[in-house]
Amino acid sequence: MRLPEWIRTRGFEGIRDTKRILRNFEISTVCEEAKCPNIGKCYSKPTATFMILGSKCTRNCGFCSVESSSPEPLDAKEPEKVALAAKEMGMKYVVITSVTRDDLPDGGAGHFSKTVKAVRTNIPGAKVEVLTPDFKGDMSALSIVLSSNPDVYGHNVETVPRLYPIVRPGANYTRSLEILKYAKRIAPHINTKSGLMLGLGEILGEVMGVLKDLLDARCDFVTLGQYLRPSRRNLPVVEYIRPEVFERLRMIALDMGFKYVASSPLVRSSMNAEEMYAKVNSED
Repeated sequence: MRLPEWIRTRGFEGIRDTKRILRNFEISTVCEEAKCPNIGKCYSKPTATFMILGSKCTRNCGFCSVESSSPEPLDAKEPEKVALAAKEMGMKYVVITSVTRDDLPDGGAGHFSKTVKAVRTNIPGAKVEVLTPDFKGDMSALSIVLSSNPDVYGHNVETVPRLYPIVRPGANYTRSLEILKYAKRIAPHINTKSGLMLGLGEILGEVMGVLKDLLDARCDFVTLGQYLRPSRRNLPVVEYIRPEVFERLRMIALDMGFKYVASSPLVRSSMNAEEMYAKVNSED
């Protein structure tokens, strides 16, 4: 399907400097690995969403372009590298995500914790947001991440329950909701966040059902964006959702009680994360 005009992005200046820093520290970002359409806008700020635990994923989700294969050994220096790269980029709000590492006993939770701590050590006063996999439902692993006290804890449900078998094989919708519920229960002071992609064949009623489930899980922030096919091996786009539909969903979700809702075709879960956090906390 041809991209509609409202989804097309333009070039941005200054992204080479960001790429140079990332290469120097041998850091992966989800911006590049997942072929994010906003990479130019974010790299030019500069900002990025750091992807830890290697660049190979143990799962093979239908929407994702991150390579699925046997993962690399953990890089013990990676937490420090991420922190130093963020510091050189001048970042004061750092978002950390990862591939899924079902091969590790703790799913990489300890590595997340070390990375959060390294950022706080190297960038005093920095805010940190984490976006984690589901750790196969291991709440002890989630507790390890939360013990590092991130400012925002994120876990994306990604799509509606009916589409999980093709969009997120290996994941479980109920398990993802339980992850968010547990995070809020044991660390109520930490803002929780989740995101949905639209355009995979879901219907409006299903989206509303997911929003209600997220609210019941006491999720604070929600993001809604258009699914874009990153490569021919990934799932095709079923529909390009018009901007006015995203705006209507944003208003509905706010009326439901979410603290903040980002909803438009090019929204991604970590896009403008710093602005989202600042706006909500300035209102508290």
